[in-house]
Amino acid sequence: MPLYEHVFIARQDLSNAQAEGLIEHFGAVLGDNGGKLVDHEYWGVKTMAYKINKNRKGHYAYLRTDAPSTAVQEMERLMRLHDDVMRVLTIKVDEHAELPSVQMQKRDERDGRRERR
Repeated sequence: MPLYEHVFIARQDLSNAQAEGLIEHFGAVLGDNGGKLVDHEYWGVKTMAYKINKNRKGHYAYLRTDAPSTAVQEMERLMRLHDDVMRVLTIKVDEHAELPSVQMQKRDERDGRRERR
């Protein structure tokens, strides 16, 4: 099956538990349609570059999935209809990286960045 990576932004006034619940909910949607949630990361509340629906911040979540395209389309459709989800991005990838995402790595572990003054 194809491999996908998804990032979605939920409203800032949700609690952390509710944002984690969204991850579980959309993982269950994938499972019901023949796919599986390989891994997920909750990135926390982050400030956005511009306002989206009058919100300056949002709960960011990252999902790695192994699912047929019909399951991904259904999950995206439900994400776009959900009132708490503001933005969705889905990318098809050749393989999943084993390391945690760049957002989850510590700042001093990141390579290729210049030193702070």
